Amino acid sequence: MTHLHSSCTTILVGKKATIDGSTMIARTEDHSDYAEPQQFVVVNPADQPRHYQAKLAKFALDLPENPRRYTATPDADRTHGEWGGSGINSANVAMTATETITTNDRVLAADPLVNDGLSEEDLLTIVLPYLDSARAGVLRVGQLLEQYGTYESNGMAFADQDEIWYLETLGGHHWAAVKIPDDAYVVAPNRLNIAEFDLEAEDVLYSADLADFIQKNHLNPDAAGLNLRHTFGSATIKDTHYNNPRAWYVQKFFTPSVVQDPLDHNLPFICHPEKKIGIAELKWALSSHYQNTPYDCYGDGTSAEKKCFRPIGINRNEETHILQIRPDKPSAATGLQWLAFGPNTFNTLVPFYTQVSTTPESFRRADANYDPTTAYWLSRTLGVLGDTDYGVYSEYHAQYEQATLAQLQAIVAQTDRKLTQVTDPTPVLEAANQQLADCYMKESQKLLGKMVLSGSKHMKLKFSVFD
Repeated sequence: MTHLHSSCTTILVGKKATIDGSTMIARTEDHSDYAEPQQFVVVNPADQPRHYQAKLAKFALDLPENPRRYTATPDADRTHGEWGGSGINSANVAMTATETITTNDRVLAADPLVNDGLSEEDLLTIVLPYLDSARAGVLRVGQLLEQYGTYESNGMAFADQDEIWYLETLGGHHWAAVKIPDDAYVVAPNRLNIAEFDLEAEDVLYSADLADFIQKNHLNPDAAGLNLRHTFGSATIKDTHYNNPRAWYVQKFFTPSVVQDPLDHNLPFICHPEKKIGIAELKWALSSHYQNTPYDCYGDGTSAEKKCFRPIGINRNEETHILQIRPDKPSAATGLQWLAFGPNTFNTLVPFYTQVSTTPESFRRADANYDPTTAYWLSRTLGVLGDTDYGVYSEYHAQYEQATLAQLQAIVAQTDRKLTQVTDPTPVLEAANQQLADCYMKESQKLLGKMVLSGSKHMKLKFSVFD
């Protein structure tokens, strides 16, 4: 079974841990080293299939009637499936799916993966249009897993205005989910992440036979209590270099007083920030590559240190999103889908209103052939060129990101005010989205121009009579 989306990083932030009281669920959607163009689209109810057929498996099912409208970030090339990725529906419920996670041989022996089960390819399309709350997302995915099974191990998150839920699959048919505390954040790299788990707690959900399944198959290695990471996950050498350091670095950033080891398999799942988290801080974490440590590939560490840990901001970033469900806003303006394409080191996030019927062409269109008039390929161009001389170009990017983010947030604030004066919000929202997209394209092209002009002066292919 081909799995094209090999790795991601998820960050979740509860409403009392954010600077404005929003719930925020975020993820980098990462592929291979080869570009895989992404789109930002709206799926209107008339376009939602009533019968779903996966492309990479025989999995199929009839879908409920009356789907909600929703946004999505699918692959431009649909020959291998939809891979909807992330979105917010018309009830202002957000979903990000999925984070590829780990498991172990004990679990797979007791509950094997299902070759023709559901997968990341399918999940957003068959779940998000039918949700009226974050909790409902957990229950729908849980029912589908128990009925059809899955051929891969995944984590996923759901949010509404009040709650964030994070779910992980456990073997082929089992699952568990946790409601993230309002004052907490979570960093979830490509491992099974849920740690301590109280089956009697009010803020958890799980497959009905989970306790019996664990006991019957002797899955729990701990003498006391239940830790899902110990029971269902992995603790490998790969985890110490590929997964654990990403959690360590973000936890170091948001909770700097807590000193931890980047190799530690037992880094906490639920964490508490020392300052409230905003969009800029969350984007920095999603773009991070171990700055100010020996492990930064652009830093001063040794060659071995620079290659030691897998960063979050990486060439394999295809799209990155923050799904923000805001408080005290009209329903039409509650959900913002912040979106960036390409490597996160040289892009910025653009906020889009989600209660619309279409999206701006520069973000909706992503051809397989290179086309820098689209947001996807322009962002990739900035990432590739920036990588050639990070020391020179990173300062240009820092100035660009701050200035552009300020402009984008000003447009959102103006639009929020305008919405209080209109009866039909849709034209206002779609006009604002176009303005936001145009701002991103204009400022990104200006950044590219600065990089080209500066790079021309530093080319090695030159000769002067004064040399």
